Amino acid sequence: MNQAVGSDAKAVPVNVDGLYEKHKTVYARSVTGKFNNWRWAMVVVTQTLFYGLCWLSWDGRQAVLFHITERKFYIFGMVFWPQDVIYLAILLVISAYTLFLVTAVGGRLFCGYACPQTVYTEILMWIERKIEGERPARMKLDAQPMSPRKFRLKLLKHFLWLLVALWTGITFVGYFTPIKELLGEIASLELGPWEAFWVLFYAAFLYMMAGFLREQVCKYMCPYARFQGVMFDPDTLIISYDPERGEPRGARRKTAAGQAKPLGDCVDCRICVQVCPTGIDIRRGLQLECIACAACIDACDQVMDKVGSPRGLIRYSTENALAKHYTAREVVSHLLRTRTLLYASILLGIILATVWSLSQRIPLKVDVLRDRSTLSREADDGRIENVYRLHISNTDGVPHRYSIGVSGIDGIDIVGERLVEIPAASSTTVALSARVQPESGKKGSNQIFFEIRAITDDKLAIREKTSFFLP
Repeated sequence: MNQAVGSDAKAVPVNVDGLYEKHKTVYARSVTGKFNNWRWAMVVVTQTLFYGLCWLSWDGRQAVLFHITERKFYIFGMVFWPQDVIYLAILLVISAYTLFLVTAVGGRLFCGYACPQTVYTEILMWIERKIEGERPARMKLDAQPMSPRKFRLKLLKHFLWLLVALWTGITFVGYFTPIKELLGEIASLELGPWEAFWVLFYAAFLYMMAGFLREQVCKYMCPYARFQGVMFDPDTLIISYDPERGEPRGARRKTAAGQAKPLGDCVDCRICVQVCPTGIDIRRGLQLECIACAACIDACDQVMDKVGSPRGLIRYSTENALAKHYTAREVVSHLLRTRTLLYASILLGIILATVWSLSQRIPLKVDVLRDRSTLSREADDGRIENVYRLHISNTDGVPHRYSIGVSGIDGIDIVGERLVEIPAASSTTVALSARVQPESGKKGSNQIFFEIRAITDDKLAIREKTSFFLP
């Protein structure tokens, strides 16, 4: 399509079609090797945690549950309430600095081994290979017109993809609605509208992203691919092709005179391109489409074994290591540099502070609310009375009985409930009043403290400040 530029009809036309590259389906070839084993190990670890953690019980409840309805987050023995949102912020900061550190050291290792897009694409591609065959067979099948065999294979593949996607969607929602309740609602066809929406949405999202879009998510949709270069430097480990050793590339052939043509180690077999899940040629250098999965390293090492050349033509290396011919020990030594040490120090400091904060966290929360409709009033016994409402939350995993006391003004006393029993991970509101003699404090606002303490554990106590008004 040609389009004229500007309002002048005689303007030079621009070929708009040349601005866009037509999408080409990537038929990734399977590969075996050390890094492929590591990728599948990460698939097993991450999915065992994801699919299995929601079934783990703790103190009679789901061990990990972000209960939106109850507004409580259960993580093993800890219960977090909306007031604990600071820990969510800290978790995001830790995740960000961990990503910065990993990227500065080893490039896009997260993308290649732990990113959900990569993990689920690997799972769905494994199903595809089992049903449709290896790369040549899949290419041949897609090129054929529709036939009963092709329809049967495609139907089976998509059916299994949908099963994986649907179970993943159910598991995802099972972290927000107790998984056993969720399955009971599904079995009885009583699933709520929001649960149904998120199960189907997440399933459709996974089915589309990992089944169809695949490398397009990494190339065009993921923001990480766009700003990763900011965290790279010449000492960052990346998937690297060694041009000094590999060039000039070419197949091993003899000249007519029987003299071997001087070629590099690269035999130009293009297997490194065929195994790449994003379809790039790593021999062109670092590209934003590279997700550091190292499939090309496994493939190239096998080719080098066959042609009798040393492994490592494609390897994890750094820009400086290739230019200055670092040894393996020198490469490792350059990983400990100012940037990585700074990231590691900040990350370690945040983690230690968070662990200390959690260890010192008291599983008891108290909010004191004064009755503002009446600042103060004179009681029947002549004392001045202020009315309060105490919202007490037991964030522990076991029930507790608490005593309520008050201090801050001489002779101050509580009229109302002094003992309250609260079940595990529950809260209650206690209405009470405090009374003092009129001459016990100054006119106006006086500072007092409500003291809530567990009967069986003196360490489980909170002293909450509020005010007492004297006319």
